[in-house]
Amino acid sequence: MKRICMVFVVMAQIIASAAMAQNLTDSTKKAPTLKISGSVDGYYRYNFNAPAGATNNLTSFTNSQNSFELGMASLRFDASAMDGKISATADLGYGRRAEEFSYTDGGITNGHSTLQSVKQLYVSFAAGRNITLTLGKWATHIGYEVLDPYVNRNYSMDYMFSYGPFSHTGFKAQYTKGHLGIMLGVANPTDVVTTVSLVKTLLGQISESFGKTSLYLNYQGFWGAKNGTNANPLVTYNNLKSLHQLDFVLTSTLCKQFSLGYNGTIQFREDINSTVGNKSWWGSALYLNYDPTNMLGFTLRSEYVEDRKASLLPATKLTDLTLTLNYKLGGQFLLMPELRYDHAAEDIFQANSGTTNSTVSALVAVVYHF
Repeated sequence: MKRICMVFVVMAQIIASAAMAQNLTDSTKKAPTLKISGSVDGYYRYNFNAPAGATNNLTSFTNSQNSFELGMASLRFDASAMDGKISATADLGYGRRAEEFSYTDGGITNGHSTLQSVKQLYVSFAAGRNITLTLGKWATHIGYEVLDPYVNRNYSMDYMFSYGPFSHTGFKAQYTKGHLGIMLGVANPTDVVTTVSLVKTLLGQISESFGKTSLYLNYQGFWGAKNGTNANPLVTYNNLKSLHQLDFVLTSTLCKQFSLGYNGTIQFREDINSTVGNKSWWGSALYLNYDPTNMLGFTLRSEYVEDRKASLLPATKLTDLTLTLNYKLGGQFLLMPELRYDHAAEDIFQANSGTTNSTVSALVAVVYHF
């Protein structure tokens, strides 16, 4: 009997010690966190040779003429729990910019109008020290420019952003060790949140940093779609047998005042009705940034895109030269006057006398980020 009692006493002590250790561990864990951020923006744009009823705009988010325009109101929630092992992001946008970003959603296209306000919505789980698994919708990893205007140095968008992917909805795994990052994922057809398509898009990225220079090699693609992607009539990736896009991004800080960015991309497309085989378009853009003070910055973007077989772009060759001033106040308010020149190989821009191959636009944008 004494031995049995001793066994129970020892077991009770072990359980009590384990409970105390668990309580101590729980007390050292970080409490769940919630961060709220957002932004608002608006602009005025004027094209100098657009006739009445025309805008001469062939890129995203600034399709207006001689008009004060609302951009987007964004509200983002980032939450985490279990010492960051589980996290979730709900990034919501309202306004014309958000609607154009989620162009495959809404009552007219898929009947789910509330999806149009969802810029990003995903849940992540840290499967280990170096691996993170994510399920949901997120902004594309391809390209240099992004949706949120306060992140970009130019307010108007380039052609590579406008005719490339916007978002992906699916699953991805991210491996990070030091400055090396590797991402693999599978998603719905590009830019599509809900679909009955059997086609899925393969995603990939390799990133590396060397001091003040960062490199990104990006990929998206699918193949074997015998009847096309069958995703949505508005999707630029619809009715394709296959699509492959390789994309390269470089960012580098040369000194306190000077930095640069570079984006090069090429996309291969094969239509189900095509009789000429694969088509492709490619582009290259250089961003030169000069910041003489903490409040004042200048960005010159020079972009060239080429689509000789008319696979997607509105002209066989397009050039964009954009100069933007960034005037910052308090780290949150941003005033962005901008002057832009566009040139095409064909006469695709409107003028009072007919059509022309070049056009000049000016805009002033205001952005507030909190």
